[in-house]
Amino acid sequence: MRLSPMFVIGACLVLLWCLIAAAAPLLATHDPYTIDFEAILQAPNPDHWFGTDNVGRDIYSRVVYGARLALYIGLLGVIAPMVIGMAIGLLAGYFGGWVDAVAMRLLDITVPFPFFVLVLAIVAVLGPGIENYFIALALVGWVGYARLARAEAIVLRQAEFVLAERTMGFSHAHILLRHVLPNALSPIVVYVMTDVTLVILFGAALGFLGMGVSPPAAEWGVMIAEGQTYISSAWWISFFPGLAMVLIGVGFALIGDGLARMLRIER
Repeated sequence: MRLSPMFVIGACLVLLWCLIAAAAPLLATHDPYTIDFEAILQAPNPDHWFGTDNVGRDIYSRVVYGARLALYIGLLGVIAPMVIGMAIGLLAGYFGGWVDAVAMRLLDITVPFPFFVLVLAIVAVLGPGIENYFIALALVGWVGYARLARAEAIVLRQAEFVLAERTMGFSHAHILLRHVLPNALSPIVVYVMTDVTLVILFGAALGFLGMGVSPPAAEWGVMIAEGQTYISSAWWISFFPGLAMVLIGVGFALIGDGLARMLRIER
């Protein structure tokens, strides 16, 4: 950790947001869903620290509760793509042959299309909602993990300890799970940190477009969308959730960069 102060800064930022999300009921000064027509579009003041929106809801409280959704989307959204991608990549790199050929053809089909466009298309077909966003991520987001896992598995299958295991008669499953997978995890963990940021941003983008979390949920993308009409007169509606999104994204990005430096991984 001494080698990478960026990792420490990123970890502190992410830990801070985790604490905010966990203690949201204690930190919030108002109910994030309570409508107050007497407090519509109030600028930041001692009673409403981040101001209020177009129906009088407290922006600060909504940003605090929005941290829960952001972390939920970001952390849960990378699990399925990571598991699918690692499984495909490790099998393709370790066995080679027709297994690798099939995996590469799947990659060739997916890679030419922009990631967000594919996610958007799948969500449009399935319908708006977090669950459908997770399904879209699972169908599209595995590609990066598969590439990394495949590259590591190709190198590791020729390693002396793997060849020794084969000579001793251990099964392929044992070698993959006990030796190849643990040694291939380092670059994948670094990639996960970057991917969490993208998943949070894309989730907010879907919320902004009306295809993610539905209003009146305290979700940062939805809040930014609600504030775009009032951007010239009530800038705080979009500014504070946007700032929160930047800070949590920077936190995960710095963790990924710090891990890459500590593990000497080229990015």
